[in-house]
Amino acid sequence: MPDTFRQVLSRLYDHLTELSEHIEQFDQSLKAHFKHCELSQRIASLPGIGLISATAIVGTIGDGSEFKNGRQLSAWLGLVPRQHSSGGKNILLGMSKRGDAYLRTLLIHGARSVLIARSHQVPPESWLGGLINRRNKNVAAVALANKNARTLWAMLTRGEDYNPKRYPDAFAG
Repeated sequence: MPDTFRQVLSRLYDHLTELSEHIEQFDQSLKAHFKHCELSQRIASLPGIGLISATAIVGTIGDGSEFKNGRQLSAWLGLVPRQHSSGGKNILLGMSKRGDAYLRTLLIHGARSVLIARSHQVPPESWLGGLINRRNKNVAAVALANKNARTLWAMLTRGEDYNPKRYPDAFAG
């Protein structure tokens, strides 16, 4: 192997090591912040919401008091169907994709991970099972993300922990 090529590889390896150390430092600071943030810990108990999602949500929307209800939060995130109404006809299209794309992506990926992890537990008579049978798993993931956004708004504004009995599970029949 030529000496120049070895030097390039060595520099690339050093750079990769340095980046890995930076990522580890950011992870540690994120975990420390999460440890001291009650709101983040509260919403992280919701299925599909983890450390990164919880801290990003709380960092962006705080306690959710800026929104009148959960639907407003979902609409702000772009998780509700786009509406095109004219002449008294309501036409609902795909999701609006308005608002914070990063939070929307985190919520959808979290919902998708819940669907994958619990795919064998979805009863066909449940809300989610029926949706998967009628549509597809991507539509179901967005619908579950929408439901999670509304639930986390309620948890934040009421100061409650996640309680599956109070906030019904999408998997329940």
